[in-house]
Amino acid sequence: MIADLHIQTAHVQEVTYLKNCYYTTPFKVANITEDKKDPTLRLMVMSSSPGILDGDEYRLKIELEENASLQLHTQSYQRLFSMKQKATQQMEVSLAKGSSFCFIPHPAVPHEQSNFTARNKIFLSDNCSLIFGEILTCGRKLNGEVFLFSKHHTVTEIFINNRLVIKENLLMQPATIDVNAIGQLQGNTHQASLIYLDEKADIKFLIAGVKELMLSQNDISMGITAAPANGIIVRLLGQKAEQLFDCLKMIAVYLPQHNQLKPTAYAI
Repeated sequence: MIADLHIQTAHVQEVTYLKNCYYTTPFKVANITEDKKDPTLRLMVMSSSPGILDGDEYRLKIELEENASLQLHTQSYQRLFSMKQKATQQMEVSLAKGSSFCFIPHPAVPHEQSNFTARNKIFLSDNCSLIFGEILTCGRKLNGEVFLFSKHHTVTEIFINNRLVIKENLLMQPATIDVNAIGQLQGNTHQASLIYLDEKADIKFLIAGVKELMLSQNDISMGITAAPANGIIVRLLGQKAEQLFDCLKMIAVYLPQHNQLKPTAYAI
């Protein structure tokens, strides 16, 4: 199945609104913004499909006009079913000057023999803010499907004024790569990452703050570093998908609220 989703947002009188929306089966989009005076538009992408199936091709395009602010949500965990061939997803996000985009999707759960490739391209203009997360699980852990998927490959490229500044390349092939080896997951079963970019952010202050925020978490390993552009990259390893999901949401709320130079508000 080939499925398309196209969202356009615009900004008027300090409020972001949904300018245009187009989708095909199985996608649906719901506006979950509670306060209509909130400057940030909150949308949820829903699906009538139980998950991504063999041969599926998802194509998503998100466009934010100048000064727009969009927070995109998913409905539930993304299940990747067993496949004889493969499934793919492409997402392209364009941020005009002064816009902000936040996307922390639910964890991906690859079933036995699933083969999935996702490619994300995000284009930022001047004075934009980006929060982008990703969580990958080992599979249906309680069913005994621990790293039985065939392949999971995600590539995320982030451009600022058409210049590539970050390229994330996550490739998991448990049959050929020892997931417990040094430099891999080393006994952990779940992993998460978060990228935050904002040219006005106080990076040293935010790195210290995120470290302090995560001290309350047990049984996770964390790494945090300054990004090549003005921002931070956070890595988390753990044993529970919900815990890592909660951690990314906590960080996504903390970062803009404690950005000393440009305070804004996100509520995940």
